[in-house]
Amino acid sequence: MKIFLVGNGESRKDFDLESLRSQGKIYGCNALYRDFTPDVLISVDHGIMHEIYHSGYCYKNECWFRDWTRLPDYMYENLVYTGMTKEQIEESKKWDVKTENKRGKCNEFVMHGANLWGMVTILKNDNTKYKKNVNQSVLKVSWVGDDKVNNINDVMPNNVDMGWAAGPTSGYVATQKDSPTEIYLIGHDLNSNTKFVNNVYKDTVHYSMSKNQAIVSENWITQWALLFTQNPHIKFYKVNRNLKGAENTDKPVFEWNGIPNLEYIDYPGMLDKFN
Repeated sequence: MKIFLVGNGESRKDFDLESLRSQGKIYGCNALYRDFTPDVLISVDHGIMHEIYHSGYCYKNECWFRDWTRLPDYMYENLVYTGMTKEQIEESKKWDVKTENKRGKCNEFVMHGANLWGMVTILKNDNTKYKKNVNQSVLKVSWVGDDKVNNINDVMPNNVDMGWAAGPTSGYVATQKDSPTEIYLIGHDLNSNTKFVNNVYKDTVHYSMSKNQAIVSENWITQWALLFTQNPHIKFYKVNRNLKGAENTDKPVFEWNGIPNLEYIDYPGMLDKFN
């Protein structure tokens, strides 16, 4: 069985992900859902998890989220407005510090984020002009119903999340749920070809600005290496634009040298294998 793990590095731009449908199962990460519907969507960051849920995507499509713990509705007031007076609760509603979907008939919710009144206090004391178009929300709430969301902890060793990034986590979930013989890493660039952020969703909500420095890839490299070595029976392919390219995203990863079940391949080479 083939598994495709789709990341959001810019090397996958212009590649038709639909061409993979007939070849195997597709796992995607985070905001991929905005443009494409994978078979399984993985998200580990609170902001984007709640964005995905609020969009309605989770009611039709399988998702795996980090620390996605459902709580009964009677806990809502105490948890969301903990330590706040009625006056403070009313004042907090004037500030854009809480993101929440419509409750409807839901009797459970999931919550992530910081202290609500603490954030309001910071904003009140800030001398800079508050801008409505800036996302200041620090508390995320999703009212949840009969959806297709799974908790990542459920497939982790001893039900304890290892804290991996979304890409390696998608690979780990795939190895636990399915029985892949081949896994292809697409758009998991690790590095940037410039000194700036490499992500197809940069400059959008819940993502870094394009002017920000590129993210250090050390943790990603270590996590992927663990996945490779823990699954010697699976053949892993890292898909690059060019096998002999000079750009950072095309270069072999030094730390992965000597891993016997890892091979580099380009997009034409991958498609040729299927034909």
